[in-house]
Amino acid sequence: MKKIIVTGGCGYIGSHTIVELLRNDYEVVSIDNLSRSEAKVLKGIANITGIEVQNIKADLANETEAKNAFDKIGGADGIIHFAAYKSVRESVKKPQLYFDNNINSLKNVLDCANKKGIKHFVFSSSCSVYGNTKVLPVREDTIFGKAESPYAATKQDGEKLVADFSKSHSLNSISLRYFNPVGAHPSIEIGESPIGVPEYLVPYITQTAIGKRVCLSIYGNDYNTPDGTCIRDYIHVVDIASAHRKALHYLLESSSSPIYEVFNLGTGNGISVLEAVKAFEKVSGKKLNYKIVDRRPGDVEAIYANNNKAREILHWQPKLTIEDMMLSAWKWEQKNVF
Repeated sequence: MKKIIVTGGCGYIGSHTIVELLRNDYEVVSIDNLSRSEAKVLKGIANITGIEVQNIKADLANETEAKNAFDKIGGADGIIHFAAYKSVRESVKKPQLYFDNNINSLKNVLDCANKKGIKHFVFSSSCSVYGNTKVLPVREDTIFGKAESPYAATKQDGEKLVADFSKSHSLNSISLRYFNPVGAHPSIEIGESPIGVPEYLVPYITQTAIGKRVCLSIYGNDYNTPDGTCIRDYIHVVDIASAHRKALHYLLESSSSPIYEVFNLGTGNGISVLEAVKAFEKVSGKKLNYKIVDRRPGDVEAIYANNNKAREILHWQPKLTIEDMMLSAWKWEQKNVF
């Protein structure tokens, strides 16, 4: 049984990936400081899998805490690194916070991997690395545009750091650029639980529909898109989790070193904000209260993926539709109404 360290394991994508790993006979240890997640997600994981996962509470941006956490774990076969701040809006307001946290945590985890002899590493990147590109759908070799937010800049810098570290330390690694993960596990035991006001569209939709929020704000309807609203590539979090497991398997089975690969994780379908709203209204049977407001700093106009590389090399393909995403998110919201 391969032992995998999942940083940020109590977070949204991290928790779904842990379930995927456990169901495919991996042993998992989580490291999460619980600053933007909750330990109760571990109960949800246990309810799904029947396995209690250990979480070590540590701030990976702190060199000493990172070292101590890895010392407690000892050896491992691989690392999947999710631990990072991810709010575009917050990063615009607090850029130093994002560079200090996201880059320092990555540096420390890579350093700990090297010292512990861990040779397989999956990095949680983002489609935000492409910036406001006019080349659609984006391929892995699409040239980066200007980072539209400090968050995006930390992902651009993070990818370069992983690539350079892999070459100099014989590390097998993959950066996964995922697009807009949404939805909840079909068991409705785990899902997206934003702390405070949601930063992302789907949880704000579900919270508005259930009455936690008065109105959904749609940021701009004057973009150069068919209906004037931003276009995104929404992908079910369960499909994202599956890709992480397949990426890890690819690294573990590789006979050459070092490997550094990049993969887009999206459906390949561009869906506008208004189309996403309509999809929610269709599956929920609820009319959503929304209004158009000014554009939001840091947002790109349109982005969606060419996912051929992940299909061909990782043998991965997304299976769930926008309706599946919205319905599972709505069921999750209804379960957690209070």
